[in-house]
Amino acid sequence: MTEMVFGAAPVREGEPILPRWWRTIDRWSLACVLLLFGVGMLLGLAASPPLAAKNGFHAFHYVQRQAFFGALALIAMVLTSMMSPTMVRRLGVIGFAVSFVALMLLPVFGTDFGKGAVRWFSLGFASVQPSEFLKPGLIIVSAWLMAASQEINGPPGKSISFALVCAVVGLLALQPDFGQACLVLFAWGVMYFVAGAPFTLLIGMAALAVTGGTVAYNASEHFARRIDGFLSPEVDPRTQLGYATGAIREGGFFGVGVGEGHVKWSLPDAHTDFIIAVAAEEYGLILVLFIILLYMTITVRSLLRLIRERDPFIRLAGTGLACAFGVQAIINMGVAVRLLPAKGMTLPFVSYGGSSLIAGGIAVGMLLAFTRTRPQGEIGDILMRRRH
Repeated sequence: MTEMVFGAAPVREGEPILPRWWRTIDRWSLACVLLLFGVGMLLGLAASPPLAAKNGFHAFHYVQRQAFFGALALIAMVLTSMMSPTMVRRLGVIGFAVSFVALMLLPVFGTDFGKGAVRWFSLGFASVQPSEFLKPGLIIVSAWLMAASQEINGPPGKSISFALVCAVVGLLALQPDFGQACLVLFAWGVMYFVAGAPFTLLIGMAALAVTGGTVAYNASEHFARRIDGFLSPEVDPRTQLGYATGAIREGGFFGVGVGEGHVKWSLPDAHTDFIIAVAAEEYGLILVLFIILLYMTITVRSLLRLIRERDPFIRLAGTGLACAFGVQAIINMGVAVRLLPAKGMTLPFVSYGGSSLIAGGIAVGMLLAFTRTRPQGEIGDILMRRRH
């Protein structure tokens, strides 16, 4: 009866791991991820050659690198999605610990690559952005702590997770990287709400976020410049936002044609933060709507599958990962159409970036692992385990 109601797949004794993985995985979400990566390669072919020529590389230098990092990301996603929830939790805890230490070392050993924010470690042949790997790890650790706090005589997990989030947000603000800080805080807030947070506490957190933003505006020239640019009634056409909004407007419904766009020659971040502007200019609103549909399908399907999950850790961690994935896409596209201040955030699986692609592959792999169909057990068995 439980399997009939909750759609759980029965365990088959001795079944090989690959057939079991394929039978239990959310294949629609997996297909959407592969389509997003394909769209990213298509847009990389259009957006990256001008930057490659400017930096003295061959035309498809960045496309080849994106294909390499994308292949690593897809391998990481598939391998992670094959893990049990316990293995995913262990991976998340280790990843969080390593990323948190790396984040603390950024002010000493990090670099800004001339962008005004120290977010990367330069390895010579590549760069690493610790905050990308920190997000899924923090979500896993916070979900574990919140779930543990619901046990009888459990630890004060919600308070501990809040302290961890505050520490992470503080380190991100020092870079400064207020976009990632807001995304981390949002994901934690969603999990806290699902775990049963009182509404008054959430209002207090919102007030605290507004206060923090006001302090950051007065203390950080980098942050203030972006907010002023966003609030300005007119957009300077020579800025990144000006180029992006102009390209989106020129693209119209069907676009100006493959290879005919001009924004890629003007935007230094056309292949990363503003890749959606290239899509809108050359392929039009049709491709943009298709991309939005892919993100929406992954996020909504994941949340619907998590609704019937009885394990509190899986439910909380999966919800945090799904919401962080969807909101990151919203933020990136919202910046391009000037609905949000500039954040410097990539479009998952579409934008160029090794750290973003690999960390995104791990995060989505975790989400696919949590949303795999599995026997839920009888509710009485779960209550008995909690009682003991």
